[in-house]
Amino acid sequence: MKKKVIVASGLISVLIVALIVAVNYKSTPSNNETQDIKQLVNDYSVGEINNETASITPEQLIITDSNENESTYALPEDEFFVSIAPYVTQTHPCAIHSLTGCQGELVNEEFNVYIEDMDGNVVIDETMQSQANGFIDLWLPRDKTYQITISNNGKKQRSQFSTFENDNTCITTIQLT
Repeated sequence: MKKKVIVASGLISVLIVALIVAVNYKSTPSNNETQDIKQLVNDYSVGEINNETASITPEQLIITDSNENESTYALPEDEFFVSIAPYVTQTHPCAIHSLTGCQGELVNEEFNVYIEDMDGNVVIDETMQSQANGFIDLWLPRDKTYQITISNNGKKQRSQFSTFENDNTCITTIQLT
């Protein structure tokens, strides 16, 4: 009887340690996992995976299958995902970006995107193309405030956004004029 109790206690201890390791492993992705998470986000965003829904908060990628089963993946601790949909006439209110549901107005358009942090450091200065969903996806350093200038076809707008814990991952408020 004593042996069974000791064996059972040992197995329970091993399971508890395995659970703790699994939880910590999922919440702090390694470099390879970070690349995998970024690729997974991209695959949902560009429509390569379309039999599930996916949304992204400042901390997690949330995937829901057709049976309403939810899986979550931790995002990199040092990078913040934000998706921006510049618009001219139509937009929608949004805070948490739906990689599989949000639709912007300006689809497959080229934009000049210039982003600098509040210290004046240039973070992005390039021509980027919006995806089929009308959004431009960016991974930026966390816990910063940025100035963004976006231009397209002679229209331009300057705006500010930030990448703190409670900030939006979906920006649909930049109207090009």
